[in-house]
Amino acid sequence: MSASEAKEKIQALSDQINYHNHLYYNQNKSEISDFEFDQLLRSLVDLENQFPEWKQPDSPTQRVGGTITKEFENVAHQYPMLSLGNTYSTEELLEFDARVAKGLEGEAYEYFCELKFDGVSISLIYENGMLVKGITRGDGVRGDNVIANVKTIRTLPLKVKATTPDRFEVRGEVFLSKEVFKQLNKEQEDIGEETYANARNTASGTLKMQDSAEVAKRKLDCYLYYLLGEDLDVTTHEEAIHQLENWGFQVSPTYQKCNTIQEVINYIARWEKKRTDLPLETDGVVIKVNNLAQQQRLGATAKVPRWAISYKYKAESISTRLNGITYQVGRTGAVTPVAELEPVLLAGTTVKRASLHNANEIARLDLHLGDFVFVEKGGEIIPKVTGVDLAKRTASSESIVYITNCPECGTELIRKEGEANHYCPNDVGCPPQIKGKVEHFIQRKAMDIDSLGEQTIRQLFDLGLVKTPADLYDLKKEDLLRLDKVKEKSAQNMLAGIEASKAAPFEAVLFAIGIRFVGKTVAEKLAGYFKNMDNLAKATYEQLLEAPEVGEKIAASVVQYFQSEENQREVQRLKAAGLQMESSEQQPTLLSNQLDNHSFVISGTFENYERDQLKDIILANGGRVLSGVSGKLDYLLAGDNMGPSKLEKAQKLGVKIISLAEFEQMLKG
Repeated sequence: MSASEAKEKIQALSDQINYHNHLYYNQNKSEISDFEFDQLLRSLVDLENQFPEWKQPDSPTQRVGGTITKEFENVAHQYPMLSLGNTYSTEELLEFDARVAKGLEGEAYEYFCELKFDGVSISLIYENGMLVKGITRGDGVRGDNVIANVKTIRTLPLKVKATTPDRFEVRGEVFLSKEVFKQLNKEQEDIGEETYANARNTASGTLKMQDSAEVAKRKLDCYLYYLLGEDLDVTTHEEAIHQLENWGFQVSPTYQKCNTIQEVINYIARWEKKRTDLPLETDGVVIKVNNLAQQQRLGATAKVPRWAISYKYKAESISTRLNGITYQVGRTGAVTPVAELEPVLLAGTTVKRASLHNANEIARLDLHLGDFVFVEKGGEIIPKVTGVDLAKRTASSESIVYITNCPECGTELIRKEGEANHYCPNDVGCPPQIKGKVEHFIQRKAMDIDSLGEQTIRQLFDLGLVKTPADLYDLKKEDLLRLDKVKEKSAQNMLAGIEASKAAPFEAVLFAIGIRFVGKTVAEKLAGYFKNMDNLAKATYEQLLEAPEVGEKIAASVVQYFQSEENQREVQRLKAAGLQMESSEQQPTLLSNQLDNHSFVISGTFENYERDQLKDIILANGGRVLSGVSGKLDYLLAGDNMGPSKLEKAQKLGVKIISLAEFEQMLKG
């Protein structure tokens, strides 16, 4: 393909992908399957890698990330990002209104009300319609430019197609929806990791991650609520909001203009209950004087504007009786205590159970059976016990002692040093662990056997037909017809789904077999690095540490998994059933022989490069990438925060250590 043909193809693919992105994220419609969309995106990535001169800053490939940012640029805000004064009462709102009236000296005014979302403030800078900076609040005067991570937010326009001022700023709130946050925590539980505390802190941490590809997988979202700049041709905040909507920015449709402070109070009361139905967490209402000229006249103190205030809803807390504690056993054997409560209405739903997290939390609360406990939702998705009403505790109540044996199989629990959870080590005989492994195996991100489900797996287990994932591939139609409500057609669909799963790529199989701490991303990295299951099974602890995304905890878990004879047999059965045990990842197209079969080991982090990108560049220019440092190695490509053991070994063996700049010079010859 010529350069001019590539330019046309890149533009056509970009337009096509942007069209489908807009349909999906702005209109909740889809004209093509996820697979077809991924194929379009993959084609664009490949073309941009071959012809980087035609890659545009607003390319849809920016959405998937891949940039590694070692240090975020600290920049000054053109307009300070002031905090808002908080109020919790109607009386204080009336006092705020009186101050506004006095400041405007009797002039008529109106308010604009918006829900206050529980997320992270962001300032977006656009120049010539193009998104060029995404700056965190920081201290209000200076913040960090996290633009590579901001570009992964699919509802944000990378380029505004309408006619706009040469430069303008948009402010908003970055957040994780309730559904996405719930899914993130489910994935954490699924691989045996601790769950995240709340959506806001998780969104904040995500925005500051170094690898934008990982940020993209978190599915951040953003609502915009403020427009700043010169020559905007708006006189009120309401007009500015409508301008943002016209330019294609996502604005929450929950706003309202209010003519009086009483209308503001009515708005607050109306949304106190309704807000629980929204797809994200809210913690209050922001009230602003609508007229921009009046905002200017009212001005600000050193910290807060005089023309705006935040009304904070109190976190709803309620007292109810603790009837007992049950213990749930997950796929990895982690035991989670759950408070069984006297049913109570909280934030619009009836709550019967609440999380207690682990033994440490039970001890911290000093829980007794029959206690009256305080339960909150607040910023949490799942209700949690926050305290005990000691005034209602009876003298005869007994302190709760954490169990010592698995509630499902009776095996003595273990607690590893440095971990908060207790675990049941009987992974081959504990029913919820067995069922959990099979349920994990069939899920969409793993083998994607959508014709099966949790209820089907439970029935298959209870009938003794499925004890491990490999048993699925031995099922016959007559076995499935033994299940409740399963007829001939359903049985055929199940068998077809099981058969189709054999085409799932190696990285999906690796994730599906359920090695503790090996999530979807780590499975992809391991598959790309070791190429096949046999290589991975033979890898030493030290070799595993050399793979991308693999730390000591993951390396130890992988070694432990393959040391088990039971697991070895399971992998062999899956292999015999026809599952993919080798990576199908294609080698990059050879662009030159500039690296002339020289061997490289890549270690550390690199600004503007992911290690996989560097690996592709080496292979595409005739080089080889090795997994470890040895006397046969030609070059150690050293980035920041590289492993000291690799550096020491390279120095000892006389291997040449090169920087990124030196590597780039090699590419130029």
